[in-house]
Amino acid sequence: MPEVATATAPLTVFYGGTFDPVHNGHLGVARHARDRLDATIRLMPAADPPHRDTPGAGAIHRARMLDLAVAGEPRLKVDRRELSRTTRSWTIDTLQGIRRELGDAAPVALLVGADSLLGLPQWKDWQALFELSHFVVAERPGIDLSPSVLPGPLAGWLDGRWTDSVAALNRAPGGRVLRLRQPLHEGSATAIRARVAAGRPLAGLVPDAVAAYIARHWLYAGGAASSASL
Repeated sequence: MPEVATATAPLTVFYGGTFDPVHNGHLGVARHARDRLDATIRLMPAADPPHRDTPGAGAIHRARMLDLAVAGEPRLKVDRRELSRTTRSWTIDTLQGIRRELGDAAPVALLVGADSLLGLPQWKDWQALFELSHFVVAERPGIDLSPSVLPGPLAGWLDGRWTDSVAALNRAPGGRVLRLRQPLHEGSATAIRARVAAGRPLAGLVPDAVAAYIARHWLYAGGAASSASL
């Protein structure tokens, strides 16, 4: 794949998700991406759904838990750009906003899970995303990313885009896909919410400050304070 001249700005990586709540698996992925890519990782919590009840914790709670989780972590930052949206947020819209902010030449990457990569053909204007960004794909237990087993449209589109070279991400604003082979973490936000509801401890699953915040605000236990009251 042809590449443009070496970019003048450092690679910036955006890691989106609900983070409901942020847990040690999320942080493990973010740290490994930071170290592997030598880049700042911007954790970008999704906004509350505008037309239905908010599942789990509201956006303000989720962002504050992220603040606690990354406090003191070098080059891990919370990016609140999604929280100001009042309509559904499409990734293509987010990336277009990032491009207006950083310019067309800056190298940008989206950090996504392997499950998200497999579902990419269902995203709005998914092929156009590669004109705006690279993709860094974090492995997930039990998900095979071998090109031979990817869905047909996705496999064909990714052919020639895979790279193991971080330098390749830095040389172009977008268009490449790098597989992040980080240590795999068991557990999920769904399982953590269930543990809270059952009154079980969260030691080793979330940062201590996040566990304390969940307990203090009665999140996930049927009595959470609303985000509007904070």
